[in-house]
Amino acid sequence: MTLQALTDIPAPAKLNLFLHIVGRRADGYHLLESVFVLIDWCDTLHLELRRDGQLQRHDLGEVLPPDDLCLRAARALQTASGTSLGADISIDKRVPSGAGMGGGSSDAASVLLALNRLWGLHWPRARLLPLAERLGADVPFFVHGRPAFVQGIGEQLATIDLPPQRYAVVKPAASIATASIFGSPLLRRDTPSVILLGSLEDTAVNTGAAAGHDAARFSEDRLQAIVEGFGHNDLQPPAEAACSDVAQAARWLESRFGNSRMTGSGSAVFSRVGPDDPIPATWPQDGATALPGGWVGRLCRSLSSHPLVDWAD
Repeated sequence: MTLQALTDIPAPAKLNLFLHIVGRRADGYHLLESVFVLIDWCDTLHLELRRDGQLQRHDLGEVLPPDDLCLRAARALQTASGTSLGADISIDKRVPSGAGMGGGSSDAASVLLALNRLWGLHWPRARLLPLAERLGADVPFFVHGRPAFVQGIGEQLATIDLPPQRYAVVKPAASIATASIFGSPLLRRDTPSVILLGSLEDTAVNTGAAAGHDAARFSEDRLQAIVEGFGHNDLQPPAEAACSDVAQAARWLESRFGNSRMTGSGSAVFSRVGPDDPIPATWPQDGATALPGGWVGRLCRSLSSHPLVDWAD
């Protein structure tokens, strides 16, 4: 029986536990190394089948740009597959935009995974990943669907196993244009590469290769260091220089949890929260930790895998 709709499809956000810029390609793209982790702060999508081939997006919350990544993802899959089917795509936007949490990329990845099922294509992940790479640097990670060590411009992914973790995540009122941060003269572009026990070529999930789930071979000490706050975010100094809200949010979290770090190109900042750290169930709405005006925040948990990870195996 042909599916007519898929509802309540999650599109989880991500955090960069660290983000190092290790070089730059001849075409100007920056080379990065990072660990991406999924968290349970999600947008929600609803897809309904159309027989006329049309692709329509409906905003249930925040109004998105007319031709956003979700529509581009749907068109890319429609063209590549040659299907005559279309879809109505409704988005309940909850992950803040301009935060460095990958909300738009996650929405696009969930559209690819959901349309793959709704249209009855049943493509394997390895066939979806090249489409994801062309859509944007973060989209392959969300299609990959597991915590990952990331290299290149975001297309080289190797699964890593991380223990469950809580994060306090705050997005100040201001948003930051990613291009302005990557173009900043304050951006360091020569951070030394992370050392693996083996070559990433042995473990990476590349868009041109079959998708597997081998773990990046970090030592136990290095994995523990990542959990405890290894590295830094090279984008944070230029972001703080361009936007005082980022520095303020980092100090605000640091004073409460003893650590803070910006994710992606900002402006969201997060803190690792220990299992014994007392946090009210209503955080950050309780009186003691109420957020400044215009800020949004949430106590999040890491996800061991994307909720749709099995939709492309």
